[in-house]
Amino acid sequence: MRHLLAGAVALILATLAAPAADARDITVAFAAEPPQTDPTRAIAGIDAYFLTLFYEQLLNVDPTLGRVNWLAESWSFAPSGEDHVLSVKIREGVRFHNGDTLSAHDFRYAYERQRDPASRSAVRFRFVRDLVVHDDLRFDVVFDRPDALFEQWNLTLWAVPRRYFQAVGDAGIQAHPVGTGPWKFVSRKPREELVVERFEDYWNAPAKPRAQRLVIKIIPEDTTRVAAFKTGTVDWIDAVPPAQVAGLASLRGVRVASLPTANNLYLGMNAVDPRSPLGDVRVRRAVAHAIDIDAIIEHIVYGQGVRTVQLAPGTLGYDEGLAPYAYDPGRSRALLAEAGYPRGFSVNCYNLTTPREPNIKEVGEAAFAFLTAVGIRCRIVQMEYGAWVHVLRTASRPAMDGIISAMGWQGLPGDPTDAWSGHLHTFTDRWGRVSYHADPELDGLIQTLRTTLDPERREQLARRIARLKHERVAGGLPTYRPVVSLAWRDTIAFRPWPAAYWRSMYEIDLAP
Repeated sequence: MRHLLAGAVALILATLAAPAADARDITVAFAAEPPQTDPTRAIAGIDAYFLTLFYEQLLNVDPTLGRVNWLAESWSFAPSGEDHVLSVKIREGVRFHNGDTLSAHDFRYAYERQRDPASRSAVRFRFVRDLVVHDDLRFDVVFDRPDALFEQWNLTLWAVPRRYFQAVGDAGIQAHPVGTGPWKFVSRKPREELVVERFEDYWNAPAKPRAQRLVIKIIPEDTTRVAAFKTGTVDWIDAVPPAQVAGLASLRGVRVASLPTANNLYLGMNAVDPRSPLGDVRVRRAVAHAIDIDAIIEHIVYGQGVRTVQLAPGTLGYDEGLAPYAYDPGRSRALLAEAGYPRGFSVNCYNLTTPREPNIKEVGEAAFAFLTAVGIRCRIVQMEYGAWVHVLRTASRPAMDGIISAMGWQGLPGDPTDAWSGHLHTFTDRWGRVSYHADPELDGLIQTLRTTLDPERREQLARRIARLKHERVAGGLPTYRPVVSLAWRDTIAFRPWPAAYWRSMYEIDLAP
């Protein structure tokens, strides 16, 4: 199934690629602005929009969804006594934007920053005991237990310039990012634009931009962003409104790509608060039967979504035999009555308004309207991205006390282990950072999945977890995997890379 997904994406991208031409400025528009430009302090997937301009990792995922060596020249993962050791040799002669040469000591510094409790990525080092530098080009990461996700995270570590970070501090890093990536920082006006220029000393010649400068405008409003594209103010836009995908694709001189994102959307439910009706599996099943997800995909996102029972096709653990809960308002009301709520109940329903995925605000509102219709009366709380991220976290206060329109990153091709570790595993100091569910059996299975390296055994475990999760409506109700549409003029040669949800600017230039 993974090969089918990779093949389909490769076929789409092969038709989009075009040779590059002479350099000059290109202007693009993003619907959302990342809050972070420091990879060791990134808080959410949206941060990758800017991070992938400046910063790089040891591995990368190419346009065919193949994982390739990037800053790592070679690497291996093997047992060593009672330990498990990841041995890495980095490329020689890679330079940062400020002229410093990348060394293994920079990765040691990144390790210290990323495993700091202030970093969201600290949980990714839960099985790591140490990082040992051997010389300027070689280092080992020592694990107490194997970690199946380290490769999916591109070996987790970011290349950051140790001396520069130490000299300028957190505020300086945020104000002027410096990495090894293909683009150098020029200027930024928050909520308006970011300007970058080609990094002349970029180590990877085939991936080096030929365009001289890239201007990224921040235009959250769909109508304004599309108008800027149609009038020629910008050359490229992301998050094409689903209702306008077909219309833009039909215009002369316009190219459109619709590609699956790395997120799976779901409705999170607080099932751990003893005062909440959602702790009863019958109520959670009532939620599942109350919402016509297929209608939402058809009418709200105009078919720009892949329906998920638990996982999208091509994902580890995908089971095509797993049937969705049927849209059945009568069954939903009966389950509510059986659980002791014949008149229903009122609940806070938290809705993301920032266009992190196409029409995400309207999708949440539609789902909550379906719930209200069967007696689960939603008091909708509209939230912009920062507030939404805050309330989604289990440890935050005030807590998410009802239902929330949420999403979990599963990557391309997909692996649910990280997402399930976050929103299905019981909340602890190392697990369940956005979880409102508690199930010891599922906890044990997720932990086993995380530390199992054998692909066949991982597939079996993931399928078992998915079935149990589905039966218990545990860790939320999955809905669909969004499809994001990008549009550009045929004066632009653009080949989408999956990093940053297809917004990576590795291959963008003027067409001949």
